Amino acid sequence: MEPGLTPNAPEQKPDVAPEAAPGAASAQHVNPAAQVVPPAPDASTAAWPPAPDQAARASAAAAKPKGKGKGWIVGLAAVVMMGVVCLFGIQSCSSSLDLFSALYDDPSSAVKVTQESVGVIELNGTIGYDDSACSPEGFKKLLDKAAEDENVKAVVIRVNSGGGTATAGEEMTAYLTRFKEQTGKPVVVSCAAICASAAYEISSQADCIYAARSSAVGSIGTIIQVTNYAELLDKLGIGVENISSAKSKDSSYGTRDLSKEEREQYQHQVDQITDNFIKVVADGRKMSQKKVRKLATGMTYTGIDCVENGLVDAIGTRTDAVDKAAELAGCQDLEEVDLQGRTEDWSSLMELLGSSKKGGTEAVAAFEEFKQ
Repeated sequence: MEPGLTPNAPEQKPDVAPEAAPGAASAQHVNPAAQVVPPAPDASTAAWPPAPDQAARASAAAAKPKGKGKGWIVGLAAVVMMGVVCLFGIQSCSSSLDLFSALYDDPSSAVKVTQESVGVIELNGTIGYDDSACSPEGFKKLLDKAAEDENVKAVVIRVNSGGGTATAGEEMTAYLTRFKEQTGKPVVVSCAAICASAAYEISSQADCIYAARSSAVGSIGTIIQVTNYAELLDKLGIGVENISSAKSKDSSYGTRDLSKEEREQYQHQVDQITDNFIKVVADGRKMSQKKVRKLATGMTYTGIDCVENGLVDAIGTRTDAVDKAAELAGCQDLEEVDLQGRTEDWSSLMELLGSSKKGGTEAVAAFEEFKQ
């Protein structure tokens, strides 16, 4: 007989926990520190397995935690934070694009120029009326900054635009011409991928225009587009009745064909606007209207062709344009400053988030209160 074995005692199987049902592990939360393990049996004082009442007490003790856990605090905190984030997202998602646009294209942002510099304005996008630099209002604000700041000795306009609204382009052209006349500060244009239509009309007023060899420049001309849905509406069985004050009031609605008189009137408008476009380019580029009209095919030209036909002065980069602007201003090695005041600094983002947007302010305040 081996030591420690009781004669005739039944063979004891090891105490093994039953295998959990599939999926049960994710639903259980077990704190190892709260488990109670029954003491090993002593053959001289107690029988094994323990009596039923002893087993019940042990089971109850195992189920009772030794102390209150703090897991619920962590869970509550997580729920609160998720609520704050979701609330902020719902309230400000429509203004988030405005927030980031303000960081990168805000004509009214303050720019402090501390030394003699070349001010850079970027026209990147469609010419229109959205208060950005590509609108008359935004463009004028940037020109006013350059005019009022004595440290800004010249201006470079970096253009990457296919044009847009004719009237907006006309107004921006007038603002640029007035800026040159009133300040005497030189203006140089740097064409990026495209400088066409209304964007070129504006650019033609610069003292010098640079373009890349592959830049698309020009597209002098005007278009009025009227889409006719009449046949499609007929196939769909949709009837449209236009009640208007005059027979041609609905001519641009696309529900019928244009009359001969209406087509002639639209063509007259196009011709008038194009004539003004040609005159503006001719004056700005010191070219004859006859030569400009010959180039006014509505098509763009490469930078290489534009150097030959006179729409561009030279092939060059943005850096070349900045150097040329400094040269025309009678200075050397001028620093360039972005008049739009754009920044990628994180502190500026948080400042705008906290001060400019109500939703951002509330979210930050809630977060600070939660931390305390």
